Amino acid sequence: MKKFAVVLSGSGVFDGAEIHEATLSMYAIKKQGAEYEIFAPDIDQHHVINHITGEEMDQKRNVLVESARIARGKIKPLSEFNAADFDAILFPGGFGAAKNLSTFAFDGPDCKVNDDVEKSVKAMHQAGKPIAALCISPVLLAKILGDVELTIGQDKDTAAAVEKLGAKHMNTNHGEVTIDAKNNVFTTPCYMLDADITQIADGAENIVRAVLKSLA
Repeated sequence: MKKFAVVLSGSGVFDGAEIHEATLSMYAIKKQGAEYEIFAPDIDQHHVINHITGEEMDQKRNVLVESARIARGKIKPLSEFNAADFDAILFPGGFGAAKNLSTFAFDGPDCKVNDDVEKSVKAMHQAGKPIAALCISPVLLAKILGDVELTIGQDKDTAAAVEKLGAKHMNTNHGEVTIDAKNNVFTTPCYMLDADITQIADGAENIVRAVLKSLA
């Protein structure tokens, strides 16, 4: 049975992992006969956002602790990730990918990536194992891998930023998956487009299916 590592960035679209994308990815993995284990870096969130008002709150939260809400407590620090134990790694989107796993939301192409995120991606890439990323999280792969083909949907400014990092951007629509066979990288736009939850489910199912097909 194939096994995915799913890497979360908190809990909630504006300051963490996008919950629909995370949950539907895990559902797609199980539905298609694979297993998953959940990880998150043990770091402070950049900030905490009130998801009703959109305003920043005077709080501190931990990415691992918040991600544990989605994982129902069954989660490990990303520092414990071992590429040898997994067939693929998957990153759901949400602003946490651009605020906690990296500084892309603030620094664009000049961003930095969390050390544990970078190590996990490089380990999987060097092992020739699939790396999947949804929504905004492909920017992590652009920063870490550089010359890689990916999608963040159709947003011109974000596409320009990832191309500045050396990546090749492909415009995509709902549920479409861009596959970079050379680098074993799989990306899909999800909420980078004006999507509803059924379209997110399509994207999650399609990217998991594409990864599993590559492993067959």
